[in-house]
Amino acid sequence: MDVAFERTGERRYATVVSLPGRHPRRMDPAPGYDENIPHDLVHYLAEAELGLSSGVYGRAAAGGGGFAATTETPGDPRRRAREQRRLKKREASLGRSDHSDMARSEHFAGLCDIAWRRRAGAQTPAWAQRRQIPPEDAPVVDRILERLDELAPLWRGLPVGGALTFTWPSTAATVRTPG
Repeated sequence: MDVAFERTGERRYATVVSLPGRHPRRMDPAPGYDENIPHDLVHYLAEAELGLSSGVYGRAAAGGGGFAATTETPGDPRRRAREQRRLKKREASLGRSDHSDMARSEHFAGLCDIAWRRRAGAQTPAWAQRRQIPPEDAPVVDRILERLDELAPLWRGLPVGGALTFTWPSTAATVRTPG
């Protein structure tokens, strides 16, 4: 599965999940745009680094549909509707499995987002200024922060139409520029 974080406008991005043999799923606009590092990219890195097979991206790789609202299914509306129902059914099946991966994803994505912003000197919300990194989580947070430090300049340098693409569960990015 490939996951692309595509800059679609001056203050917009899309997250695109492409599984072999399936039409891409696209969330556009994706939540949490940031000029330094988008929210969904922090989640991706946390899940990949932790090896979470039942997080957002692990479920998407297993064929779940909870990730993105729009499937790029060409053709008639009935075909698109069938594909959406199939994805929802698969996601419901995956959703009955281990919920701890989703909780760990949220936990570490939140911690890493705050820690990276502090370290980079970026603005953090007032509530985040009081939040500390638990000592037992520090080694994992540090690993993810290293990747964020490497990827943030790549993201900031992307023009509109450019993307960072990952092959799940790798944390190595391929940079695509328009044209």
